[in-house]
Amino acid sequence: MAPKGYLNIVLHAHLPYVRHPESEDYIEERWLFEAISETYLPLLIYYQKLVDEHIRFRITMNITPPLITMLTDDILQHRYLKYLLERIRLAGKEIRRTKNDKPLNDLAKMYYYQFIEFYKVYKRKYKCDLVKAFKHFQDIGVLEIICCPATHGFLPLLNIVPSAVKVQVAVGVEMYKKHFGRDPKGMWLSECAYIPELEPVLREYGIKYVFLETHGVTFADPKPLYGTLAPIMSPNGLVAFGRDLDSSKQVWSSICGYPGDFNYREFYKDIGYELDWDYIKPYVAKSGVRVDTGLKYYRITGKDCPKEYYNDSNAKATAEMQADHFMHSRMEQISGAAKGMKVPPIVTCPYDAELYGHWWYEGPYWLYVLFKKIYHNQNVFELITPSEYLEKYPDVQEARPAISTWGAHGYNEVWLNPGNDYIYRHLHRAAERMQYLANTYQNPYPLQERALNQCARELLLAQSSDWPFIITMNTMVDYAHKRVRDHIGRFNALADMIDKNDINEEYLNDIHFKDLIFPDVDYRLYQ
Repeated sequence: MAPKGYLNIVLHAHLPYVRHPESEDYIEERWLFEAISETYLPLLIYYQKLVDEHIRFRITMNITPPLITMLTDDILQHRYLKYLLERIRLAGKEIRRTKNDKPLNDLAKMYYYQFIEFYKVYKRKYKCDLVKAFKHFQDIGVLEIICCPATHGFLPLLNIVPSAVKVQVAVGVEMYKKHFGRDPKGMWLSECAYIPELEPVLREYGIKYVFLETHGVTFADPKPLYGTLAPIMSPNGLVAFGRDLDSSKQVWSSICGYPGDFNYREFYKDIGYELDWDYIKPYVAKSGVRVDTGLKYYRITGKDCPKEYYNDSNAKATAEMQADHFMHSRMEQISGAAKGMKVPPIVTCPYDAELYGHWWYEGPYWLYVLFKKIYHNQNVFELITPSEYLEKYPDVQEARPAISTWGAHGYNEVWLNPGNDYIYRHLHRAAERMQYLANTYQNPYPLQERALNQCARELLLAQSSDWPFIITMNTMVDYAHKRVRDHIGRFNALADMIDKNDINEEYLNDIHFKDLIFPDVDYRLYQ
C-alpha cells in the first residue's frame, strides 16, 4: 500500500573550526569533545542498532567542512581520547564517592559504562574517524549527507563581493567530494540564509536543492499551493524545501517542546561546578576555569521545585511516549493534507544535530524509538530523503523563494546588529583584496603560492557565521572577537608580505600549523 505522505528529518551538524595545536588551554575545544560524546557517537550507535534490527529508516544530515576537518584531525582525535579517559577516571572516582547514595551511585555507574562504550566504539570500531563512520551509513542507503558552504559563511552578507560566495560554495562542494566520494545533491545554506543572487553559483556547482525557513517558502511568488508540505522550484531550477512549523514547535518550543519535560536530564547542573575544587580540579580546564564534565545527576524537575535525581528509566519512558505523540501528530497532519494534494505531502523537519544528545540528552534515543515506531506501528507515511522524494515526484511548482533566514525574527538580525556589524567591513575589504591578489599573482613561485593559499584560508575562517552569532548570543564573546581579529590580522599581514615580495616563511609556517584547514584550497578560485 502506497504511503499517503513522507517525513523528512534533517540534522544540521556543525561546529566552528576550533583547533589550537599550540596550547591545550583553550576550553573551546571541548565544544567538539562534548558533541562527539553526546551527539555524534550516540547517533552512530543508534543508526547501527536500527540497521542491525532491520528497521527501514531514512534521515538527512549535513556535516560542515569545519566539523569534517576537526573530526579527521590527528591532534584533536588524540585529545578526544585523552578527554574520554579523563571522564572514565572521573566517573570511577564518583562511583567510590557516592557508594552510600544508591541513586547517585547508579548514575555514576551509568556514566562510567557509557564513557567506556564510547571509547571502544570511537577507537576500536571507527578508528577515531567519525566522518568515515557517517559515510558508511550513506553508502548503505539509510543516510543522505548534504554539503555546506566552506566555513558556514553567512552568504547574503558576503555577497557584496560575489567571489566570496563563489569560493564558500566551491570549497564546500570540493570538501564533500573528497570525503564522501560523490557529488552532493543538496546544500545546507548557513543559517538557512537565502537571497535570489545565490542561485546561479549554487546551480553552477551542481546543487539541486536547499532548505529554507518556513517563510522563505510560504512567502514565495506566486504563493505555493501546498505551503511547506511540498517543495518549490525557482526559475533557475533550484528546489527549496521549507521547514514545517507544527513539527518544529513540538521539538524546539521552550514552552511546550519535548526537551523541556521534567523527567529529562537537566543540562545546566554539572558536577564540574558543584563539587569541591580540590576534588574536581584535575577534570576541568587547565586554566582553572570550572567547566562541564558531562556528569549531570539531576532531572529538570520544574522551575519552582527543588532538583531531584535523574532517573534514566523514567526519561526513556517519557521519550517513548513523546515519540509516539510525534508519530501520531504526523499521521494526522499527513492524512489531512493528502486529501487536498495532487502529490503526497512531505513534512520537512530540520534541527541542529547538537540538539540531539548535547542539549537534549535523550534526543538520540527519541529518534531511535521514533524510527522504530514509524516502521512497526503505522502505514500512513514513510521516512524519506529529499533526493528520493524528488526522484519520485519531479514535477514541482515553480515559485520564487523569499529572502529569509532562520533565527530570531527570520531576517538576518542575529548575524547583523550593532554588536557585530563591524565585522563585515573587514570581511568585504579582505575579500576585495583577495580578489586583487588572485588576479595579480597568476604565476607565483612556490613560497608565494603557499602564502596566497593561506590568505584564502584565513579569509574563509574569518567569514564563519559563528563569530557574529556568538557575539549576539553573548556567550564566548571575547573568543569570537579574538578569532575575527586573528584571521583578518593574519590575512592582512600575509597580503602585505606578498605585495612587498618579502614573505616571512617562519610566520607563514606558524599560522599554517595553527589554521590547517582546506589543504587543497586554490587561491585562484578568487580570480
